[in-house]
Amino acid sequence: MKNWKRTLAMLSASVMVAGMLAGCGSSGSTSAPAASGSASAASSDAGEPVNLIFSIAAVPTDAHGAAQKVFKEKLEEISGGNMTVECYDSGTLYGQDTETDAVKNGDVDMIYSSASWLTDGSPWVSMFTAGYVFQSYDHMTKVLNGDIGKEVFQKIADEQGILPLGAYYLGTRQISLSEDRAITTPDDLKGVNLRMPNSDAWVFLGKAMGANPTAIAFNDLYLALQTGTVDGQDNPLPTVQSAKFYEVQKSISLTNHLVDSVWPTMNVNTWNSLTDTQKGWVMEAIEAARQSCDDQNLKTESEVQDFLKEQGLSIYEADVATFADHVLETYLNDPISDSWDKDLLAEIQAMA
Repeated sequence: MKNWKRTLAMLSASVMVAGMLAGCGSSGSTSAPAASGSASAASSDAGEPVNLIFSIAAVPTDAHGAAQKVFKEKLEEISGGNMTVECYDSGTLYGQDTETDAVKNGDVDMIYSSASWLTDGSPWVSMFTAGYVFQSYDHMTKVLNGDIGKEVFQKIADEQGILPLGAYYLGTRQISLSEDRAITTPDDLKGVNLRMPNSDAWVFLGKAMGANPTAIAFNDLYLALQTGTVDGQDNPLPTVQSAKFYEVQKSISLTNHLVDSVWPTMNVNTWNSLTDTQKGWVMEAIEAARQSCDDQNLKTESEVQDFLKEQGLSIYEADVATFADHVLETYLNDPISDSWDKDLLAEIQAMA
C-alpha cells in the first residue's frame, strides 16, 4: 500500500505532468535472479497484479530514458498485464537530488541510480566512482553485469534497502567547455569551474581531475552553461548530443575518465513483495532495456563526433595515461579509498 508521501507525490505529479505520460502511461529474498526465458503469464506463481512507479531524471531522448519505456513495454507484454509501469522522466516527479531518498522511502518503486549516488550509505562504493577503474565498455559490463556486480548490488541492498538490478551503459565521460580550449593534462583544468552532479563522490572526481568542481543538478545544467555559471561539464558524448549541450559548448577533450553506467534500482520491500515469477519477468525486462540502451549508446558514440564537429565544436585528444595516473593516485592517497576492497579492485583491474 502506498504511504502518504507516495500518495501525495502522485497527486502532485498528476497536476505537473498530466500531458506528459502519453508515451509511457500506466497501462517492484533481495537477491536478483539471472534473466531467463519468458515466463508464462498464466503461471500459478504470477501473484496479484502489481503497478510499479518508475521515476528518472533523464530526458526521454537519452538512451537510458528510452530504455525506461522498453522496460515498461517488455514487462507488460511478458506478464500479460499482470505487471504495469508508470513512467516519469525529466525529473518531473523527483530530481537527481531527491530520487534516492524517494526510492528508499518507498515513495517510488524504481529509479536510475549509480555508484556516485550510493556512497553516503555505502562508502566503499566510491571505488566504482573513481576515474579510470574501467578501461572500456566491455570491461565495465563484464564486471557489473557479472558475478562481481551481483555481489556488489546485494551488499548495497543489505545496507541501504534498495537493490540495483543491472548496469546500463551511459557512455564514456568526456570534458566539454564553453570556450575552444584543449584539455590535455590535469594542469589544464586548474581554475576551470567544472559542473559535477551534486554528490560528494562526483565532486571528489572533479577535484581529482584537477578542476574546480561546481555541483549542479542535471536539469539545471543547460542554463548554467548558457549563462556562464560554469565553464564546462563532463558527460558522455551521446548525452552532449541528446541534451543539446553542443548549443552552448565550443570544445570537447577526450579524457575517457569514466566508463559510465546507470543502475535501474528497486526498493527492496517492493522486490520482496514480488513472486518468483514476477521477479523473473522484471529481470527479463531489465535485460531487454539494457540491450536497447547499450546498443544505442555504442552506436551513437561511434557516430557522434562527426555530428558535434558539424555543430562547430573542436575535439581534442587528452593525455589519458597522465590523467589516469594522476586521478588514481589522488584517490589512493585520500581517506576516500580507506573503505575500498583493494583486493577486489585488483581483481577488477585484472579483468580489463
